[in-house]
Amino acid sequence: MEPFRGLIFCTCLLILAAMNGSVEASKHFKVGDHIGWQQPGTNNTEVYSQWATSKSFHVGDSLSFEYQNDSVLVVEKWDYYHCNTNKPISSFNDGKTVINLDRPGPFYFISGAPDHCKSGQKLLIRVMSLHQRAESPPSIANPPEDLKVQGRDRDSGQSSDENEGP
Repeated sequence: MEPFRGLIFCTCLLILAAMNGSVEASKHFKVGDHIGWQQPGTNNTEVYSQWATSKSFHVGDSLSFEYQNDSVLVVEKWDYYHCNTNKPISSFNDGKTVINLDRPGPFYFISGAPDHCKSGQKLLIRVMSLHQRAESPPSIANPPEDLKVQGRDRDSGQSSDENEGP
């Protein structure tokens, strides 16, 4: 029984090591970067959609909303497009809200302050599955020089009869 337990332990370690090597660490994003979460200026109503399209969001990442005299509402799609603040999924007004992106798919955020959403203070992000570490493809080893394939020398393409002298 003891050798079997050791085998299970080693197998579990190998699985964990393999999984750890293929998933990158999650990322933390400050919404709006240096401007934070605020009502955009008249000439900058697309600031949050431009910010979102410049990023890649994955399950496990998080968003940090930093704001003053405002709020963040997590809403459904219809409420996002109509700037409806009446029935949010969740509501935050603490000035520094962190949202964990725990599933793939769209997330919809709007400001709870009157008319801010209509002025462009809303955010739609699309979350992809877990971060995958880019791995290089496996290298292909060259076959031994004396390997012949179907009667042909692999390197020259000549038949083995052609390689031999008169």
